[in-house]
Amino acid sequence: MPVAAALLVGLLTAAQSRLNSELSHAFGNPLEAAVWSFGSGLAVLGVAVALSPPLRRGLRRVATAVRAGGLRWWQLLGGVLGGFFVGVQSAVVPLVGVAIFTVGTVAGQSVNAVVVDRVGLGPAGVQAVTVRRLVSAALAIVAVVIAVSGRLGGSSFSVVPVALAVLAGCGIAVQQALNGRVAIAANGPMPSSVLNFAFGTVGLVAALAVTTVADGSTLHPVGGAPWWSYLGGVVGIVFITLAAWVVPLIGVLLFALLSIAGQLTAALLLDLLAPTPGASVGWNLVAGLVLAFVAVSVAARGRRR
Repeated sequence: MPVAAALLVGLLTAAQSRLNSELSHAFGNPLEAAVWSFGSGLAVLGVAVALSPPLRRGLRRVATAVRAGGLRWWQLLGGVLGGFFVGVQSAVVPLVGVAIFTVGTVAGQSVNAVVVDRVGLGPAGVQAVTVRRLVSAALAIVAVVIAVSGRLGGSSFSVVPVALAVLAGCGIAVQQALNGRVAIAANGPMPSSVLNFAFGTVGLVAALAVTTVADGSTLHPVGGAPWWSYLGGVVGIVFITLAAWVVPLIGVLLFALLSIAGQLTAALLLDLLAPTPGASVGWNLVAGLVLAFVAVSVAARGRRR
């Protein structure tokens, strides 16, 4: 069951990339799309908190754990990294497509998952760095280079979106570790989701306010995008909650590897069947995706042993 849930998280992450990309295109501002995604998710969770006594008890357990020192206050801030991921997602996917964005986040997530497990940031504690893990992380980086190699030197290609995708992936590995700790303190994954959406929304609203004032722009009215593009927040609730439940059971690295497999599969299908204007599926991209799968299998095999 945890394995299937981790794969589903990956599929939903790629789907959310496509939804938020469509919303970003309609708004003309990726930060507005990210605020809608997190804000709508927070609204749904707010209703859940009001209607669910067990969820409120879970949030009180988290507060008690922070006061008692069993949980540090900064370990509640995983949602800020989630907000950064969604903001980057909304900006980058329209430029390079779901698949290249996903390969970039895969590299960042794979490399940083090794670091996160080594320092014991996740609920599973400190885990040794093995040769397999290092080889897997190196293969993930090479996969990114191969995936974008067909577009290097092109007038429309910039390395900045890919670098941002890698950085967002690094943040996700940390976010998953922190969420796992909060889920254990709350004795359930839903309070972790509530805190994620709360802190993520605050961070994104602050960023949107600063950029709006700085450039003198105005906010766009909601509307003009397909109805399904507004469901990114709901999709986020599902996969953040699943991740918070699964990470304490199987560890940050194995979860990352399984969810990556789901992301890669869905990303390629989305760029083939419902591409964004920036998407381009060539042999380089397919080869990069295959190599990323190899990186996943290498590390997963070592984990099973």
